[in-house]
Amino acid sequence: MILAEKIVRLRKQVGWSQEELAGKMNVSRQSVSKWESTNSIPDLNRIIMLAELFDVSTDFLLRDENEAFDSHDENKKPDIIQISLEQAAKYIENKMEVSALITKGVILCLCSVVPLFFFLAMAETNRLNLTGNIAAAIGVVCIVVMVSMGINFFLRANQYESDIAVIDNEAFELAYGVHGVFNEKLTKFRPTYNRRLSLGIFMFIISFAPLMFASMLFRGPSITLMMLIVLMLIIAAGIYIVSPVAAKYEAYNNILKDGPLDTVKSRRVKRAEKLAAFYWPLLIAIFLGWSLWTMDWGVTWIIWPVGAVLFAALVGLMELLDKEE
Repeated sequence: MILAEKIVRLRKQVGWSQEELAGKMNVSRQSVSKWESTNSIPDLNRIIMLAELFDVSTDFLLRDENEAFDSHDENKKPDIIQISLEQAAKYIENKMEVSALITKGVILCLCSVVPLFFFLAMAETNRLNLTGNIAAAIGVVCIVVMVSMGINFFLRANQYESDIAVIDNEAFELAYGVHGVFNEKLTKFRPTYNRRLSLGIFMFIISFAPLMFASMLFRGPSITLMMLIVLMLIIAAGIYIVSPVAAKYEAYNNILKDGPLDTVKSRRVKRAEKLAAFYWPLLIAIFLGWSLWTMDWGVTWIIWPVGAVLFAALVGLMELLDKEE
């Protein structure tokens, strides 16, 4: 296979037009057309640029006896899966779908107490003609419904498990040009990721500010309950901002790792997910049981910030025990 044919195949494999390749090479489209039609040959600097752009060796481009695209890798293991550009793009799409479903489930579970706080606040101010018991009953029903809907989203996310398992769990390598394409996409995406991550962290930090200022300036359980609603909504908004970009950033890095993801970091995430699946439903049960037993909803809300700090401490303890082992 001659150089012109290799340029054509590599360009089409990554899905670029002649204009797009010319833009990346800082040449005219006519120059690329001449290379591909054998009317001219790129100089040595252009050959090096092509090799870097398509993530291939210059030897592969220049030696005509390299007929097959995988002939340069004589030591390639037959059991390693090769991921094409289309498969990598589909993986990103599936990871985003999983992230969207999980985000919806998390937000529903997090905000499941919002109706409860709202109706209790209305009962405290004698609005909507609600008593405390009726408000609590309506709120508990809303919690059950919203948590059930959240669990449904979590279960629906499992349908993509087989589609993403190849890149997440198996040894693989990327086809020619795929690494270069996704490395460029990651570079362009990183500023967006940093901006949205910073905004999300800022929202998490200031989420307690309304509750803190309201408790200092105003008195009464109704104000506290309304500020708790604001707190939950700010945290939910932060999750909505951070989750999609975090999932996309992780998916890009997973592809560029060119291998199975059973790393220390991935094991930490899996342990935290297993703990969360048991911890948060238990915390909800404790909150509801304590609140219904005492009917002092203006005090029992404290279980949420305490529970969040305790969850972080438990994750840290798990890491400490793992290091000791």
